[in-house]
Amino acid sequence: MKADRVEISRDENSNSWVIRIKVGEEVIRRRCHEPKDADTTALREAAIRTVGDEGYTLDPDNIIFL
Repeated sequence: MKADRVEISRDENSNSWVIRIKVGEEVIRRRCHEPKDADTTALREAAIRTVGDEGYTLDPDNIIFL
């Protein structure tokens, strides 16, 4: 199954990145512990890995940084 959209944002309260996977009406939230200064390439790779771990595929163009 293909994820519709993935959003990546920084949660300063928990000092981690949050990856939100949207599939239809469902939203799956996962923490990502990449460094605070991680570049977009590292965060994209982490998002793609996380989406795959959840059993979904993803078009990398559907990754949005908030």
